[in-house]
Amino acid sequence: MARKQTARGRKQDRARVAGGQDYEVSYEARKTRKSAASVKKAVKKVGNSRKRVERRLGSAIRKTLGTVPSTRR
Repeated sequence: MARKQTARGRKQDRARVAGGQDYEVSYEARKTRKSAASVKKAVKKVGNSRKRVERRLGSAIRKTLGTVPSTRR
C-alpha cells in the first residue's frame, strides 16, 4: 500500500534559501534589499535557514513596516 503524500516537503523547502540557486538568491536579495553576494555570504555564514539568513542580513522588511526601535531609557 502506498503512503499518503503530505505537503511537508514543500513547507520545508519554503523555509530554506538555496545558496546555489540563482532565483532563490535573487528573490532573497530583492526581498531584503541587499546584493546577491551578501545573500550568498550570509547563507555560507549561518546556513540555509531563511529565518537566520534574513536575521543576518538585517532584513529591510521591518524597516518598511515602520517599526522603529524604542528610544526609551
